[in-house]
Amino acid sequence: MNFSKTRAGFTLIEVMIAMTLISIMMVLLVSSLKTSAESWEIGERKITEVNENAMVYHFFRRHLSSAKPLSNHFAQNQPAFSFQGTNRSLQFVSSFPASASRKGLQLFEVKLSDKDSGSIKVVLSPYFPALDDEARQTEEVVLIDDVASLKISYFSRKEDDASGSWSESWQEKQFLPELVKIKIELKNERFWPEFIIPLKINSAIINEAEKVFDLEAFEEEQPLEIEPDDFFK
Repeated sequence: MNFSKTRAGFTLIEVMIAMTLISIMMVLLVSSLKTSAESWEIGERKITEVNENAMVYHFFRRHLSSAKPLSNHFAQNQPAFSFQGTNRSLQFVSSFPASASRKGLQLFEVKLSDKDSGSIKVVLSPYFPALDDEARQTEEVVLIDDVASLKISYFSRKEDDASGSWSESWQEKQFLPELVKIKIELKNERFWPEFIIPLKINSAIINEAEKVFDLEAFEEEQPLEIEPDDFFK
């Protein structure tokens, strides 16, 4: 008696076609995952850059704009005005919010370190001298790294010059500038916005300054990804 047997299976050509299709699908899947990972990395890097911009801007906007026009009467020789600036460094007196750990008026010293490290540092110290039995609480904080250059300029107007002018130095003066412009260039050549900070003590000229430099539009364009009080608490 003869029995006919049918065997279910795949031919060699079918197996090769299936393996080819699977290989194509795997290549497409890996390529898609790689693209997604790169996009995610770019997005994370962009968020970090935006937050970095916002943090530095908020630092100057909160503390520099509230600089106090004080003279250091504790100096032995002669009183020195608290606000002193060059094109690479800046010194001013301001205060922290009531919720901050550091109380009272603080002396802020903003300076660009050596070119090798390229970081902008802020040195904090109490404005008033410490008592004999108290240690002077000095703190140094890195504001931003990988800085190629720091350029600071100061705007003021004289009685005979209504338009005013910018200068790269603010020393041996007994009054505050009306505006401070801060330009930071990074080593990776990433775009960094130019900050123009009006000092609140010169409230009489702030409205006019906003018209000239469009400060409100500048603030609206700045991404605010952090709370200002989160810095230097």
